Amino acid sequence: MPLTDFQLELGRLLSGNRSEDSYLAGAAALLAEPNTRRYSRDLDYFQDSTARVASAYEADVSTLSGRGYSVELLVAQPGFVRAVVKRGGGATKIEWAQDSSWRFMPVIRSELFGYQLHPIDLATNKILALAGRDEPRDLLDTLHLHDHLLALGPLIWAAVGKDPGFSPLSLLELLRRRGRVRPEELARLDLTAPVDIHELKADWLEAMESAEGFVRTRPPEEAGCLYYAVEHDRFVDPNGPDMSKIEPHYGRPGGVLPRIQEE
Repeated sequence: MPLTDFQLELGRLLSGNRSEDSYLAGAAALLAEPNTRRYSRDLDYFQDSTARVASAYEADVSTLSGRGYSVELLVAQPGFVRAVVKRGGGATKIEWAQDSSWRFMPVIRSELFGYQLHPIDLATNKILALAGRDEPRDLLDTLHLHDHLLALGPLIWAAVGKDPGFSPLSLLELLRRRGRVRPEELARLDLTAPVDIHELKADWLEAMESAEGFVRTRPPEEAGCLYYAVEHDRFVDPNGPDMSKIEPHYGRPGGVLPRIQEE
């Protein structure tokens, strides 16, 4: 679980302020999963409206101040607040931001954090983040998701449901421009173990090749969906083995649980 002890302490403390419209998201929620390759440098809380950002920030600052933490405000604007929280020798950034309520799944309860974004929505958000910025941290996270959650092809296919301005092929083309990582860029990350830059490049090219094969062979009218395997009770690559009963799963505001069609 590559969050610092201080971040975990804050996450637990602020968990009581979380709800279905104020939840942990971003890298901290993603990197709290086992076997991730880097540490997050902040905690990101998403809210469904500008007003909710303000009220969540006020509630969290009240909780933090009451427990002896200092809160240094860095940015405050409608829909986005950034601060540094410190106590003793610990410090981390916290961001409160407005995000669209459109998602594939409802937010989930978390023993550590109260509420957090579902892993599949964390994953599709990460795909869109990598398309929009050339950051080595996003590349590492995407490859982790490809290996441990869902293959890159199905994630690209689903991500265009969150941003309909993309087609699967146009999103794939933007991702092709990523993957150029220099050693000094990796050195700036807080990694759990050294990363071999040559293996990283080879893994990325392999993932991109498999993703292209996927998006070129799926029915265009299904672009923007995930594929839910009823028998396996999870989202899958529908081209994989033993996938006899697959249901397309589309997102909506607030997210929705998979629907199983009766035969």
